[in-house]
Amino acid sequence: MSARRLRAGLKGWGGVGAMAFACALAVLFALLLPMVRADGGDGAGTGGHGVAHGSQARAAEECTDPEKQTLPPSGDDGPTIDEIRSREGEKRKLIVGVDQNSYHWGYRDPNSGGAAELEGFDIDLVRRIAEDILGDRNAVQFKAIPTDQRIPAIQDGRVDMVVRTMTINCDRLTDVAFSAPYFRTGQQVLAPKSSKITGYDGTLAGKEICTAAGSTALSTLQQDREDGRLAEGVDLRTTVPNQLDCLVRLQLGEVDAVVTDGALAASQAAQDPTVELKGDAFTTEYYGVAMKKDADDLVRRVNQILVEWRADEAEGWQRSYERWLSKTMGEDPAKYEPPTPPQYLRED
Repeated sequence: MSARRLRAGLKGWGGVGAMAFACALAVLFALLLPMVRADGGDGAGTGGHGVAHGSQARAAEECTDPEKQTLPPSGDDGPTIDEIRSREGEKRKLIVGVDQNSYHWGYRDPNSGGAAELEGFDIDLVRRIAEDILGDRNAVQFKAIPTDQRIPAIQDGRVDMVVRTMTINCDRLTDVAFSAPYFRTGQQVLAPKSSKITGYDGTLAGKEICTAAGSTALSTLQQDREDGRLAEGVDLRTTVPNQLDCLVRLQLGEVDAVVTDGALAASQAAQDPTVELKGDAFTTEYYGVAMKKDADDLVRRVNQILVEWRADEAEGWQRSYERWLSKTMGEDPAKYEPPTPPQYLRED
């Protein structure tokens, strides 16, 4: 534990009381640990959550090319789309989980005056989907979803889909279905310009890194530490509900660096001229639209919309990139476009 974090923890407890409480917890943990190990450590002995977790782990191990694990595009309707269209009156809207704090992806511009509407690259895509399915680009109910609540929101039926800079990966494919990719990115390091950190390398040794809970960044760093690819002594304990909270922690000097998708990091650097991207992206990842596992008709329809959106030179993918991302990510969008044409590993 860093001295900074220890001081913060002791401040609210009183030094002696806090240390006594910590020691008591340590003793309790030591007593319980053998029982946990005897039961398999993950609940496997109960036949409950541990079994599900084990099956998910096996599915993730068998998964390759997650960005291709989707259905071919189709303009046909189906039960999921029919259910969305059957909503009456004011409720006849597409319900979509989005971010409202990611600059130029899904955010409210404070300078727009009045009741600032959500806007950004992801929001453009949402409105395109709503226009296709409901005939009205404004027929959307936006729900702001924290990073770690994206999958639960889909599984619980709170939203029809999530369009929120969400990386397609094998672990998530056990819980939700994804569209074809609509953006290519990769994990990158964000740190103060004055920092001696140079990228995802040895200069991170002993540093405290912030990531969003439930993010690809966190799982990547944890796996790299397990595999010995992460610099020695990196502290990963600082996680936050929303990615923007990491930028705040960085600005306050509570962490040394942030690791997140390069696309998001570039937008955050545009918001704060005292920070910058350090080094190149060290992964290749793709954003996709996430939906329920059994919503095959909606997955195929969204894939069809993506094909048309990318082909539309007037108000399509290219135009949205120019409008929202070119100033922070460069004038050449080619390196951020997903493969064309997309490939599919799932069958109809």
